[in-house]
Amino acid sequence: MKKILIVEDDRRIAQNIFRGLASENIEAEIANDGITGKQLALEKKFDLVLLDVNLPGMNGHDVCQQIRIYKPSLPIIMLTAYGEIEDKLEGLGRGADDYIVKPFDFRELLARINAALRVSELINPENADKVLRIADLEMNLGTKQVKRGGNAIDLTAKEFALLEYFLLHRGRVVSKMDLAEHVWHLNFDPGTNVVEVYINYLRKKVDKDFATKLIHTRPGMGYIMKEE
Repeated sequence: MKKILIVEDDRRIAQNIFRGLASENIEAEIANDGITGKQLALEKKFDLVLLDVNLPGMNGHDVCQQIRIYKPSLPIIMLTAYGEIEDKLEGLGRGADDYIVKPFDFRELLARINAALRVSELINPENADKVLRIADLEMNLGTKQVKRGGNAIDLTAKEFALLEYFLLHRGRVVSKMDLAEHVWHLNFDPGTNVVEVYINYLRKKVDKDFATKLIHTRPGMGYIMKEE
């Protein structure tokens, strides 16, 4: 059974989410402030964190950043009443994998939870030893480890899924629409730049400190992973 941490100071919202998850056979635990939420996330084992932004004690963005330091692959979905793009980018920049604006339909929240869980689930046992490679970059699908030049690279669950998609389609141009559909499991919204934001995160981790760049932009078409 999956277990989710709900960090939300509005007790009515927290209880509604708790009951909704229970009806889907998903176990949940609630924290009503940021400090408690951070402690629970770091001390216990959860499959995903639902994290409100406006929290007493410690705001959600700071909690997200702290979780990301110690548990880089734990999926985090931000819950917030703020819908401005700057607020979304703030949350994504602190390490959130997804962002949903209140009020929301529980069905949409559940779809996003399931999408995030699919990304973070362990690869099937038959793929335990499968390693994807290009140049000096390698990704072990079983252990979820990524290395370049022999050095380990810490990726969030969404960054890992994005890199995996690139590696599985290396040498081919993939569009923003492809990435939105297969990595985020969402219809592509031309008004959002979430794909570009995560491409930038990934480049900083796998390309920035290396002479040979692997992720390349094809203007008007998308991106390609190749050794040049």
